[in-house]
Amino acid sequence: MLELTMATVSGADSGATAGMTMADGPSEPGSVLRVGRDASVCRLVTPEDWLFVSRVHLEFRCGPDGGWQLTWLRGSQAEPSSEVRLMAGEFTQPLGYGETVRLPHGGSGEIVVQDRTAPRSVNVGFYHEA
Repeated sequence: MLELTMATVSGADSGATAGMTMADGPSEPGSVLRVGRDASVCRLVTPEDWLFVSRVHLEFRCGPDGGWQLTWLRGSQAEPSSEVRLMAGEFTQPLGYGETVRLPHGGSGEIVVQDRTAPRSVNVGFYHEA
């Protein structure tokens, strides 16, 4: 099972967890969880006016071995208006636009989508059961 928690943080609200939302998915091949502005396809939905987040921004997909991977999906713009980084323990890795990385099996961490033009972010915590 993959468990996700999401908090949207803006300016002076940093550190606040009000409005936190949660989603989970079974570690079965083909399971998908998405994060973005489009509520019709995303389990975790960001504010509609936060245009630094694509309609479908992040996709978590379970592979044939039960492991999960994260993809920063390319949006409609050639260049993104956000930055994405994966943090697990003391490890931090920036993700490239359109890049896919494997999540640590049996681990936890956080994915941060940071607006390049304003002090706001979408913080997605994850826990992947072993």
